[in-house]
Amino acid sequence: METLIDFQTCLSEFSGKFDELAGRYDHTVQHSSALEALIDDYSTFITDKQNERIWEELNQQESGSMHQLVLDLRDKSAQCVAIMEKYRALKLQGGDVEIADYFRNIEECIEKEFGSFHVTSDSKVLLVGSGSFPMTPLFIAKRTGAKVVGIDIDEEAITLGQKVVDKLGAGLNIQLEQTLMQDLSFTKEATHIIFSSTVANKYDLLDQLHALTNEHVVVAMRYGNQLKSLFNYPMRETDSSKWNMVDNILRPDDVFDIALYQKA
Repeated sequence: METLIDFQTCLSEFSGKFDELAGRYDHTVQHSSALEALIDDYSTFITDKQNERIWEELNQQESGSMHQLVLDLRDKSAQCVAIMEKYRALKLQGGDVEIADYFRNIEECIEKEFGSFHVTSDSKVLLVGSGSFPMTPLFIAKRTGAKVVGIDIDEEAITLGQKVVDKLGAGLNIQLEQTLMQDLSFTKEATHIIFSSTVANKYDLLDQLHALTNEHVVVAMRYGNQLKSLFNYPMRETDSSKWNMVDNILRPDDVFDIALYQKA
């Protein structure tokens, strides 16, 4: 990117393509390759160090249209990631296990999700926003033997996600539910809770979690600031009487970073 105009034009083009490909989803894998390629390109764009300088320049300008474009891109890319997970789940049912670059990036992030707050076989992990291809529950349950519960408000995501777990995680202690965290008894038991980066109201939910969880729970909040906020909902201040941030795991080459919280 050489100019601010080029940068903004590129963002506008991404926005239009996200709109187009989201509209094509028909519960089959017909348009999966195009969407996967787009999201891989977008992931590369937001982790490109050369784009960070231009992003900072844009932030110094007062532009209502740019602000709205960022908000739109965040929502549209989150929607398309959810659709891409559906494509991957559908393709797995057809015997295709190839994964896009975006998923490789996410899997690398999961490896050190909780920093020094290790997950063990005795842990109980809750994932808010498990999606249609629940990589995090599979990865954690397979590596540690912990019990993992994933929740999502999307009925299709839970249905597809259960098929993925049945195929790739037979025998693992994984449970998927279409429910809200306040309606789940497991929320009180959880030792570790993860919020997906594409959950729009995750900080409002974190505030609610204070009354719903045990004293020693550790919460991993996936987020993206600066350039990464084009693809993730950013970090927000928390009520200091409820939550303290105890670690901030910055991953420059990955699509999101991770803030860890414990009760104040």
